[in-house]
Amino acid sequence: MMTPLAAAASRRTLATRNSRWARLLAARLAAAGLRPNSVSIAGVVVAGVSAVTFYMSAGCAADTRAALLLVAAACIQLRLLCNLLDGMLAVECGLQTPAGEIFNELPDRIADVMILAAAGYAARGELPTAPILGWAAAVAALFTAYVRVLGGALGLRQHFIGPMAKQHRMFVLTMAAILAAVETLTSRTARAIPAALAVILAGSMLTAMRRVHRIAVEAGAR
Repeated sequence: MMTPLAAAASRRTLATRNSRWARLLAARLAAAGLRPNSVSIAGVVVAGVSAVTFYMSAGCAADTRAALLLVAAACIQLRLLCNLLDGMLAVECGLQTPAGEIFNELPDRIADVMILAAAGYAARGELPTAPILGWAAAVAALFTAYVRVLGGALGLRQHFIGPMAKQHRMFVLTMAAILAAVETLTSRTARAIPAALAVILAGSMLTAMRRVHRIAVEAGAR
């Protein structure tokens, strides 16, 4: 089990974590008996809802499709909120468990794949190859996470640098889903989603290369 100091050192730097509302919400969840591993699982559940609504949106009537895309966007943000709160419950509230690192990493990877792959299927009507683009973005997201964890496994720092770290990927896709909902109501297309997936794919590969470079430099300096 990691010490609180080690856990804090391996976390992504987030300004939101220091906000009053986040600290208050985490404290209330802890007082209610909620544990970080449960919040991590909840993040996968809302990611699953996002994936299902993305997938179902293709081929629906314009108003229904727009509503489903907005639900998908909202669930992406709920997933990020769960990611924020599980770490705060574990570290700030002192509720870390021996299996906490597993629940911290594995649900995130599952959520990334579900959301990004399903987003590709949401745009299959506009671009038949969009599902391939979604899966490619999902694989690239997994690779960036793998490189980060690899640094930690080698006894080095875990680098959370972008330009397409998790919060950046989810921001791009959230905005794309909202824009796609507007597009659907005005022109009955959703071209914003495949464009966003292409940006996420390219940005994730660049992110992975930057992280590999940082790891190589630090390994060479030991």
